[in-house]
Amino acid sequence: MDLQYISDSNGKHTAVIIPIDEWNNITTKHQDLKTLNEPKKKPSDFVGCISKETAQKMIADIELSRSQWERLT
Repeated sequence: MDLQYISDSNGKHTAVIIPIDEWNNITTKHQDLKTLNEPKKKPSDFVGCISKETAQKMIADIELSRSQWERLT
């Protein structure tokens, strides 16, 4: 494998460049690596994942925790 290393001004390796053919071979053998190329999820992607009632209970628990924390400090 013909890797290229990128170094900082102190000579410390900071990155590696893998030839695309090698990368394709690696991702073919290890399917889980393909998820690295998928876009990251945004908070808006999770809208509707929990019910409104569950969200309200969570908010109430958070507010209770905050009030208890404020009494301790």
